[in-house]
Amino acid sequence: MTPFTIAIADAELADLKARLAATRFPRTLDGVGWDYGTEDGFLRRFVAYWGEQYDWRAAEARLNAFPQFIEEIDGESVHFVHVRGRGESNVPLLLTNGWPSNFVELLPLVPLLTEPVDGVAFDVVIPSLPGYGFSGQPTKPGMNLSQVAPLWAELMTRLNYPKFLISGSDMGAGAEMALVRQFPERLIGAHYVNVYSGFPRPEQPTPEEQAYFGTADYWAFAEGAYAMIQGTKPATLAVGLNDSPAGLASWVLEKYQKWGDTGGDVLNAFELDDLCTILSVYWFTQTIGSSVRLYKEAFADTELPKKAPKHAVPHAVLLPPTDNPAPRAWGERHLWNIVRWTELPCGGHFPALEIPETLAHDIRAFHGQIA
Repeated sequence: MTPFTIAIADAELADLKARLAATRFPRTLDGVGWDYGTEDGFLRRFVAYWGEQYDWRAAEARLNAFPQFIEEIDGESVHFVHVRGRGESNVPLLLTNGWPSNFVELLPLVPLLTEPVDGVAFDVVIPSLPGYGFSGQPTKPGMNLSQVAPLWAELMTRLNYPKFLISGSDMGAGAEMALVRQFPERLIGAHYVNVYSGFPRPEQPTPEEQAYFGTADYWAFAEGAYAMIQGTKPATLAVGLNDSPAGLASWVLEKYQKWGDTGGDVLNAFELDDLCTILSVYWFTQTIGSSVRLYKEAFADTELPKKAPKHAVPHAVLLPPTDNPAPRAWGERHLWNIVRWTELPCGGHFPALEIPETLAHDIRAFHGQIA
């Protein structure tokens, strides 16, 4: 494994600050809040903070405190964090995130999981999806979530983990589903945040499923335009996001505001510095284009919506209330061996950032049930 240290050049920092300072904000409507998209006042304050007060060097030092590596696997350059637990015998755990986050989202879990609790600690591995952050950017079509699974399986083999636990959300959950489908013998258990909504719908759904479909369909109509453009014309979108840090912030922050348990205020659920760090990783690596392109690859992945062949991998599902939680019937219909189903009183789409203690506890409790 090749150790990796983040080191962004001073010239790149200066360029980011200059672009933020030169932002041309469009005229907006008065009094509409977030109804038309990212709220103008919040975006202006955020851009000013990112450019004038946010300390990337301090964030860079915090990130570099986590051991990071680059490994070449089947022609792909894979960036990952690997932190060994402080227990005498540790459980290998792979954590994987989705869009619009990157590996930064999952770092709050590391100290919560690597310290022993009742004698159990975890060796935490956080790989960056292809085209995300410091992983390489695929140069040919077809690097979808089903193709990510063999990369993760091989990475864990090279780390000498023949079997491991996995927890994922969003796109990361898609890679997790592919691991369950392709490598069930490698998995101790699979822990998900929510259940994939894109599985085929039954002809005779339960009343709970029918209500869930209604909210999912309304969400797709009211909030899903981003997914359609990312899943159809990602290259068109990528140019503006890759060239304007304010444009990048506007595109991404609206998702945190809407998908998190924010009560309408982003800062109810997220720290400004965390949001700046996630955006800075995209900006400095120029991977926002390759990250949104994964949607197009996922839409074309015919394996993704298939139920895995019958297997013995135990499953757990954690359901934050503002993430359109699926009913148990939907989970039982499409996942085998659900042994833990946890409906939370708070939290949104990004529990590793919003409620890391709750997520870490649920992963531990799931492992305790199946150990």
